[in-house]
Amino acid sequence: MEIRATETPILEWSGDALAIGLFENAVELNGDLPALDEKLAGTLKELIGETEFDGKSGSSAVTRVGANSPIRKIILVGLGQSDALTLDSLRNIAAAIARIAKKERVKTLGISLAIAANDPALTAQAITEGILLALHQDNRFKSEPEEKAAKLERLDLIGLGSQDSAITRAKQIGDGVILARELVSAPPNSLTPMKMAETAEAIASEHGLALEILEQEDCEKLGMGAFLAVAQASDLPPKFIHLTYKPEGTPRRKLAIIGKGLTFDSGGLNIKGAGSGIETMKMDMGGGAATLGAAKAIGQLKPDVEVHFISAATENMISGKAMRPGDILTASNGKTIEVNNTDAEGRLTLADALVFAEKLGVDAIVDLATLTGACIVALGNDIAGLWSTDEALAAQLKTAAEEAGEKFWQLPMEEKYFEGLKSPIADMKNTGPRAGGSITAALFLKQFVQETPWAHLDIAGPVWADKESGCNNAGATGFGVRTLVNWVTAS
Repeated sequence: MEIRATETPILEWSGDALAIGLFENAVELNGDLPALDEKLAGTLKELIGETEFDGKSGSSAVTRVGANSPIRKIILVGLGQSDALTLDSLRNIAAAIARIAKKERVKTLGISLAIAANDPALTAQAITEGILLALHQDNRFKSEPEEKAAKLERLDLIGLGSQDSAITRAKQIGDGVILARELVSAPPNSLTPMKMAETAEAIASEHGLALEILEQEDCEKLGMGAFLAVAQASDLPPKFIHLTYKPEGTPRRKLAIIGKGLTFDSGGLNIKGAGSGIETMKMDMGGGAATLGAAKAIGQLKPDVEVHFISAATENMISGKAMRPGDILTASNGKTIEVNNTDAEGRLTLADALVFAEKLGVDAIVDLATLTGACIVALGNDIAGLWSTDEALAAQLKTAAEEAGEKFWQLPMEEKYFEGLKSPIADMKNTGPRAGGSITAALFLKQFVQETPWAHLDIAGPVWADKESGCNNAGATGFGVRTLVNWVTAS
């Protein structure tokens, strides 16, 4: 699909469909719209009147224009209240337009939202992201594609000329989000630790990143007893993935992003029972997927920041070699862990990854993981949890998330709760009491970072959507990629 930023006047634009945005309680035609309505033989006023279109957010109306018109269809979309319009609402409005255009079998689409954009570049980027992400469909595992209808071939962003670089940025970020979606959506017999490593190899090859894959024996030499204990029951070898993006010249800062990479989680010997959602545990590598998606985007954006992308990829399976409740593990920093639940495995893989990342001498570390059901209980399916040892880092991430349209809520690092993780025979247990489970998980991870500013993002809820919402279709969302990219590229 070709996406163009154009200053072509709305009165001169021609194509299959023109989408026009109108604010709530201000749906009277102004600017060039009265002249356009006259050109279209009163189609706009007639559509507003017949459908009682009021411009509320989420509202829309479509009609065919009369014969011999340069525009075949008109799409009206509600912008809501003018003072409530945000970048994310623009992203979602664009997604709604994309779905209408798809339903109407539009090949050439113009969008004119007639807004006073404070930042035209961010506006063009948000609209482009909404269109691209709403139109993404994953048909890789179907014998025949579902969609055989006409596809959108050209999109014109009317009134946003000279924003080609913003459109390019949106496409590059969209590439990363879509990669993350497709990794999370893939079944576990397709998306294995080896496949994750191959995906990292492809990113490195295509975008000039350095790649290091640590095999089991390499991890053994580094003393990664926590990660390897999780991996030991699987017939598939673990892969410790380390991608590095380095800019030309001296980097402005050095960062590390770590993603949980459990390609399937059976729960281990504490097997997930009936009603546990075990059939959805292919998505337990959502953090690793976002990490690789961010790597793909950063490799194209090429900021002046050095970034290390890390994922300890494995399965958590059951066999005679499986780690047992009661086992004591030694992580690569020498800390000992009593395993009291083999289904709290993600934090074990992250523990060794955090130790590895800190040794790289970075300025900040962010990990993200589908870590706890407790976070979903606390924040629901749409909001991710954020914990940090550094308030400046937390503020950076919240700013990046707001621009991305991804929701996070910061929870406390309540040190008193670590009492619930203490073990009489080891340094700690891998789970604490039921209460405050997402907080004790964060406190567990904190034991594996000494001095580097660090943040933990629990994305268990928003990694997957049960139904279409905003620019997300039902299924994997690619959550976290846009926030990570914004964080890395922030000035």
